[in-house]
Amino acid sequence: MTARIRTDLDAIPAYVPGRNFPGAIKLASNETTQGPLPGVREKIAESVSTVNRYPDIRATALVDAVAAHVKVGPANVAVGNGSVALCQEVVQIMCSPGDEVVYAWRSFEAYPIIARVAGATPVEVPLNEDHVHDLDAMLAAITERTRVVFVCNPNNPSGTVVARSALERFLDAVPAHVLVVLDEAYFEYARENPEGEYTDGVELARDRRNVLVLRTFSKAYGLAGLRVGYAIGDPAVITAMSKVRIAFAVSSVAQQAALASLEAKDELLARTDTLVAERERIRSALIELGYDVAHSEANFVFLPLGTLSGPYTEAAAEAGILLRAYGNDGVRITIGDPHENDTFLKYAATAAH
Repeated sequence: MTARIRTDLDAIPAYVPGRNFPGAIKLASNETTQGPLPGVREKIAESVSTVNRYPDIRATALVDAVAAHVKVGPANVAVGNGSVALCQEVVQIMCSPGDEVVYAWRSFEAYPIIARVAGATPVEVPLNEDHVHDLDAMLAAITERTRVVFVCNPNNPSGTVVARSALERFLDAVPAHVLVVLDEAYFEYARENPEGEYTDGVELARDRRNVLVLRTFSKAYGLAGLRVGYAIGDPAVITAMSKVRIAFAVSSVAQQAALASLEAKDELLARTDTLVAERERIRSALIELGYDVAHSEANFVFLPLGTLSGPYTEAAAEAGILLRAYGNDGVRITIGDPHENDTFLKYAATAAH
């Protein structure tokens, strides 16, 4: 007889990472191809000599550095094992079995998993016809059981953003007891949108105690393998999150790498500017090929291919290019190096769409 495992876990899917195999061009996981920023490798190497000691459980130096970086107090900052771990902490502190977690769909695939693991009920609200969060519909979906609302901005996998003015109206309308989580994992890739607005969640959270902002060092900073992200919010929320966090969640190596990354601001801007230019080149080329491509503010583009999504992705894999399909909704393509992107465009020109 085996141990008695929770029977409800049978209905919860495991998170599925992007595929990989030797020699393939991997455009499936939204990783940067450039690795850590200048000076970070040296800090990583230095910190390895002390891994026989436990890390600072509070990540004090990193918390202080992040606070200075975004101009808040240290009490407003939490550091965790990637922003996805912080998502899980949020649901743990806010939800009891039967409570509801509202989010757009499609959006980050971890949201429904995290909700169900906590015993909460996921509530999915379809994106609008432009693949953007339908904030009016999300507001209408909030009930007396709603405890958390996730707004992934820029959204994964569509890459679209919610304009600041629309987001402000939404935040002002959400009941004060509901925590709105602005998941900004791709924040560093966002630029001024077509309406001339630039959305910075930290600015929106300054005077709103029920808004929490999540960011990560996994994407633009090139530290996906070290797992470190941070949250900005009301001190009461930050303190509650610390109570459910796994002890020593962020390694000493990750803490030092993140600290060094924050010091390389100019290099980060140059890196993201280069990727944004490449993103626009790829999007324009795909539109010229006849594809419908959502306007992206992330390090990927999204093709809403419907039922062709699976076959399109499988054919790309046979050609040595790994993409990410999202059921019958579409395909996400990470922006890689120019030669990798050119190889994908050659495939895109010959594939059915």
